[in-house]
Amino acid sequence: MTSKEAEENAPWRVHFFRRERGGDLSEAVPAMGFLKSVPSGVAAKIQAVLEAVAEAPPPSFSGGGMWKAMRGDMAGFYEVCVQGSDANYRLLCLLDRHADDLGGSSIICVYGFSKPKRQSASSRDYRQARKNREEFERTRNVLN
Repeated sequence: MTSKEAEENAPWRVHFFRRERGGDLSEAVPAMGFLKSVPSGVAAKIQAVLEAVAEAPPPSFSGGGMWKAMRGDMAGFYEVCVQGSDANYRLLCLLDRHADDLGGSSIICVYGFSKPKRQSASSRDYRQARKNREEFERTRNVLN
């Protein structure tokens, strides 16, 4: 195996986008704030999916319905999808294969939300996720 092949198959890092402003966790690190707000079983499932995707790594992870590439206005995002007893939970992520500033190939968690089952996600949630992506791309800030 060449060093390039080894690098492509190495586990990816998982990072949480950190906003430039905000004092409390839900504002400063939106995806982490989201995880702290959901039932512990849901948070554990989301974490397990993130770990599995990072180990696969993402380009070769099939997902089983819990890891999906988004389309349309949300192209470039990937989502961890977990169902709870009362709602569906989504953690939106970005992939950066060449994130040398983050220590190597990385999954960046930028936003999370829940929605009632069988209902569409709010356009407000998608707008916020895109704003977070823009800020991350500008600042490259992640939780240390």
